[in-house]
Amino acid sequence: MKVNGRLVRAETPVTIVLHKPAGFVSTRKDSHARDTVFDLLPGKFRNLFHVGRLDAQTEGLLVLTNEGDLAQRVTHPRFKVDKEYEVTLDKPWDPTLTDKLLRGIMLDGERARISSLRPLTATRLRLVLRQGINRQIRRMFEALGYRVKHLIRLRIGKLRLGDLPRGHWRPLTGAELASITSK
Repeated sequence: MKVNGRLVRAETPVTIVLHKPAGFVSTRKDSHARDTVFDLLPGKFRNLFHVGRLDAQTEGLLVLTNEGDLAQRVTHPRFKVDKEYEVTLDKPWDPTLTDKLLRGIMLDGERARISSLRPLTATRLRLVLRQGINRQIRRMFEALGYRVKHLIRLRIGKLRLGDLPRGHWRPLTGAELASITSK
């Protein structure tokens, strides 16, 4: 393709998924010299950017791409893409508090809410978010008197983490790319 009379090569679209381990930050370079998700990837992926973030203590599904439109479709609230997490709490969950999470808790002047919550055991829950406020899940549970001991993102839209080992990555298939934002 030519732009202003110069030959410009369009970048080939690349999208991968990474099972981000706890202890890695979702940034390209960290001022505190912590390990970043890019330390887990080959150099050829240095031009990718992460679609959404996972805090340093959270593990799970992270999408990295060089496609801005894809990132916008996954992260912008108007597209209502589900993100599913499994949470392990420090003490048994009180089911009478579920409505508070569904109605929402004020964080930074914004109503943070979950879309659904399902208990798995007394201390393990599955929940779905459609918004992404900084450290939202941890802060919502802290507001209710709980500490999150373990948090993992299992799904974005229809894209699942599956059995991808911690610290490993793989390219998305065409079908997976198409399914990320479909309902």
